[in-house]
Amino acid sequence: MNRLIYSFIFIVFVFSSERVLSEIHASIPPRGWNSYDSFCWTISEDEFLQNAQLISQKLHAHGYEYAVVDYLWYRKLVPGAYVDSLGFDVIDEWGRMSPDPRRWPSSKGGKGFKEVAKKVHDMGLKFGFHIMRGISTQAVNANTPILDITTGKAYTEAGKVWHAKDIGLKERSCGWMKNGFMSVDTTLGAGRAFLKSLYHQYAEWDVDFLKHDCVFGDDFELSEITIVSEILEGLNRPILYSLSPGTSATPVMAQQVSTLVNMYRVTGDDWDNWGDVAAHFDVSRDFAAASMIGGGGLLGNSWPDLDMLPLGWLTDPGVNVGPHRLSRLTLDEQKTQFPYITNTAEYQFLKQGPHFQTRSLKDTGASEKLILGLSSCHDSKAKGWFVRAVDADLEQVCWRWPSRTKNFEPFCLYKSDPLLQSDEVTYREKYRGKLHLHARNRDGFCFDTSSKRKLTSKEHKRASFFPCRPDANQMWELNSNGTLVNSYSGSCASIKETKANAGPGGVRSWIATGKKGEVYLAYFNLNTSRTIISTTISNLSKAFPMINFGLCSCKEVWSGKDYGSLQHSLSASVESHGVALFILTCS
Repeated sequence: MNRLIYSFIFIVFVFSSERVLSEIHASIPPRGWNSYDSFCWTISEDEFLQNAQLISQKLHAHGYEYAVVDYLWYRKLVPGAYVDSLGFDVIDEWGRMSPDPRRWPSSKGGKGFKEVAKKVHDMGLKFGFHIMRGISTQAVNANTPILDITTGKAYTEAGKVWHAKDIGLKERSCGWMKNGFMSVDTTLGAGRAFLKSLYHQYAEWDVDFLKHDCVFGDDFELSEITIVSEILEGLNRPILYSLSPGTSATPVMAQQVSTLVNMYRVTGDDWDNWGDVAAHFDVSRDFAAASMIGGGGLLGNSWPDLDMLPLGWLTDPGVNVGPHRLSRLTLDEQKTQFPYITNTAEYQFLKQGPHFQTRSLKDTGASEKLILGLSSCHDSKAKGWFVRAVDADLEQVCWRWPSRTKNFEPFCLYKSDPLLQSDEVTYREKYRGKLHLHARNRDGFCFDTSSKRKLTSKEHKRASFFPCRPDANQMWELNSNGTLVNSYSGSCASIKETKANAGPGGVRSWIATGKKGEVYLAYFNLNTSRTIISTTISNLSKAFPMINFGLCSCKEVWSGKDYGSLQHSLSASVESHGVALFILTCS
């Protein structure tokens, strides 16, 4: 008997009013369930519908309305098939992915997900599924023709019938699934026609939500996001548009896509370990401070997304089985991820911060780590690269430390012309003038931005050195403004300084008002021991000057403790990795 699970998607760091305006997309943060954390890619139609039914019965009344199938629904579940295998996918005559009929029997006869969508809609829910960037390697290898949806025939332009090999960019394959998918050339009419054929088919399947993967963060593909957004905007069917994943995403990068989409991931994958939970606090703070929450999006609003809530019965990343174990998060850690707040109309972080009393907390100090990674090219911190001559025939590309003394030796990589395929004139012209970068004593190994797996929220994208090849992940361009741009993602290389836990920084707070005038206040304890956290009425007044906090009564949600009327301050002893959540009722 299949286990039903409670693994929720779409955790965001501010919960808005529950008023829903049907004409506005994502007027509040979308909430629902996604199959990935519990089933990886192996979920079947029966298992999916069982869980959708559970969401309908137990959670729909609390605002959870989406049931979403995660990736590889088109992959055959047979020996030899895994996350980055090649040749096991079901594609139609136009190179488009189709559900595996053995796992999704209702898809037989070219029906796709239409019948599954109907069953989900009959439950009172909305239906969504995961899609990848561009076109599949399998379709390119088969050189399938491209559908022109206006004629129902193969796309023809300038007297030529166009095929998958004409639009697939092999040098721009997905960083963590290189055998799976690659970008399409959106400058070509045939490339845009292929994307249009995909999303019109999805609309015909009555989808309500699309999770677009390998186009954001480290795998930034702004041109495809822009085209897809334009296609979705022109459809008769409203479809929420979500981007994933978000490793190395920054507010500056998000500003380039927020108006084009409804959700965008700002972290790596979130799994059931404390490191992933703790990594979200700085991210949520930075995006809130940048006023990115609930901004204008595709036909409505857009929201930063912290990935899923890994609760209930789960699997492990990348395995072909699930669910098979309970979440490893402690009860306190689960509460920290899932605060009991449902009706917030406004939000504000305490810029001054509550006054934290960290009794029994020892300052462990900080150890600095230097990480060679990626950032937005619009970030001023990405500027610092320059060329330094070693001798007449050898040059280096070096990073100048802006915050360090002039005597500090710069970090350098050796540069060379990239390997290019001489039989592809267009390819050679496109990447002419780009650089390969090598570490010292690593001749033949080049600085590479690709990752062979999805990163978790707690992990930082680091430089990797792989054998040099004609791949956009390994091609760089040094600009006159001191930025080093990667040809794959359009992001820039930078050196990041990170610090380990710094003792007193292990406590956080959040405050918001509800639609009935109540105030929600949360204390988060990131430390490894119980910590007393407190704030004063004067600090609360800095967040909301119009509220007289001296006339507020207070109750803590999780314990049910009644704190009575506020006096001068509000203190609570919070368990390690735990949260205290207060509701303040003010007259």
